[in-house]
Amino acid sequence: MPPTSPELRIEVRGVAATEPAAAPALSFPLSIEATPGARIRALTLSTQLRIEAPARAYDEDAQRRLKELFGEPESWSRNLSSLLWTQTVTHVPAFTGSTVAPIIVPCTYDFDVAAAKYLHNLPDGEVPLRFLFTGTVFYLDGDRLQAAHLPWDTEADFRMPVTVWQDLMERHFPRTAWIRLERDTFDRLYAHRVRHTLLGWDDAVRSLLETSGG
Repeated sequence: MPPTSPELRIEVRGVAATEPAAAPALSFPLSIEATPGARIRALTLSTQLRIEAPARAYDEDAQRRLKELFGEPESWSRNLSSLLWTQTVTHVPAFTGSTVAPIIVPCTYDFDVAAAKYLHNLPDGEVPLRFLFTGTVFYLDGDRLQAAHLPWDTEADFRMPVTVWQDLMERHFPRTAWIRLERDTFDRLYAHRVRHTLLGWDDAVRSLLETSGG
């Protein structure tokens, strides 16, 4: 008779900024509970983290700020969709019964990334997240080491306060935001700054906005 693989129940217990950290990242501690008596030798856990944008409400301010991502509000019934945030792999050491293991999620301020654009422009409230898990659990059946795949429907939901992400970005990039320019565009902006003897990049961009009336 083939061995019965242990069942795992996974929940997200919270979120916090990683400490210390040279680059911005968030830690999501997972509560992992196995079938009673199961002896887990290791767990390789692959996680796809998605932002479930349709799972919350948006006022007029939020709709205006998120227009670039989802279009005009009247089209949101078609365009409002889930966004991929990141994919990670976590190696969980041996445990019996239950354990807590963190998922570390690097965060970027790159506005070419849809998830960063969404998080930056969400004015308040919570971010509805879905964690989709796959992976392999290694366990002891008597004295024999066995392996089994996690069921395809292993997942967990979590609602993250948007202030967690905002505070993280403010800590690493105080009062600043980042954009990526093509090199020829940067060269033109630099030439504009030199030509008008402007002290910094903010001054260069402001002068162009004032000229265009923006």
